Amino acid sequence: MGFIKAFTGALSGTFADQWKDFYGPKQGITGTTALFQAVPQGTNAGRGSNTKGSDNIITNGSKIIVPEGMALITIQDGQITGMIAEPGGFEYRSDDPNSKSMFAGDGILASTISESWNRFKFGGQPGSEQLAFYVNLKEIPNNKFGTQSEIYWDDAYLNTQVGAITRGTYTLKIVDPLLFVKNFVPTSYLQPNARVFDFADMDNDAGNQLFSEVVGTLSAAFANYTNDPSKGNRIAKIQADQVGFAESLSKAVEDAYQWKTDRGLEIVKTAILAIEYDEDTKALLSDVKKADALSGGRGNSFMQQSVARGMQSAGENGGGSGMAFMGMGMQAGAGAMQGMQQQTDGSNPFINVAGATSAPQTDPYEEIKKAKELLDAGIITQEEFEAKKKSLLGI
Repeated sequence: MGFIKAFTGALSGTFADQWKDFYGPKQGITGTTALFQAVPQGTNAGRGSNTKGSDNIITNGSKIIVPEGMALITIQDGQITGMIAEPGGFEYRSDDPNSKSMFAGDGILASTISESWNRFKFGGQPGSEQLAFYVNLKEIPNNKFGTQSEIYWDDAYLNTQVGAITRGTYTLKIVDPLLFVKNFVPTSYLQPNARVFDFADMDNDAGNQLFSEVVGTLSAAFANYTNDPSKGNRIAKIQADQVGFAESLSKAVEDAYQWKTDRGLEIVKTAILAIEYDEDTKALLSDVKKADALSGGRGNSFMQQSVARGMQSAGENGGGSGMAFMGMGMQAGAGAMQGMQQQTDGSNPFINVAGATSAPQTDPYEEIKKAKELLDAGIITQEEFEAKKKSLLGI
């Protein structure tokens, strides 16, 4: 038993006139609905009516519509008997060897089954319960996650443990309707006249289970992201990287709960609405931002400005006190002062043999400028220039 493709595209007049039962989606289905029953239409666009159909029986020769972005699964006596995974109009046949139990639309299945399963043949009037359900293959939006208290993970960039409270949403996609229906949808949703399986339904225990599993894997998801070199190891990028964090979250739930391999579900995109770091993490991030601001070329520029300010102060104040202030401005940390304290043999331009402060024999700033001119002229290398600069600055 199975289906024969009757047409593609819009419903034709011929198809509308020649029908027994005519099945289609029910009205009022929301974008967060994952599964719902196909229902007999009774009348077909004003072209007539069918009063001979039986409840919960798909009559031989019945027509059924599969809209874009949907799959159709048929169930008989509690068992999955067929699936259509491409849009169009189909005719149900229980006794035609050309009817197909499976259709491979949209790349969901690798091949089709060309002949009927021949499990039951009832001559068009089967004596068993037959139901058809639509499965939503589009991205299902607005699935929420959030934590009430801090979650913690080891962060490679900060080289320590990070804590935060977070909340957001993700989109979900059913990538294997058969696994989804067989392994995840509760039996109560696969009964005649069952309510729709809606992830936004607060009374949907299966949907609530997914929420709990996502929250339970958020720590692993953040760790996956911040410890992945391809993501730059930067926590600050998470909120702007919907797809990248979705990949990290999807991997975390797959590792822990096998969403894709067991249930046919996959996380597609995420939107982190808020991340509230704990106090320790806030302080650490503040320090990292300051260090980043002084790294690379910006740090070199800051050092040069410090030297210039030191020279200006020395000129305004005069004598050794001004030069001592310059030395303080030039140091990066305590390195320069330690070097000055250790050198008491006269080699330090700021301290003589007796330890008394005196004016320097050379101007470090002018020497750096000269060395830069030699570098630009190609007379010395970049390494030689850096070594000279460090020597003059005492770092």
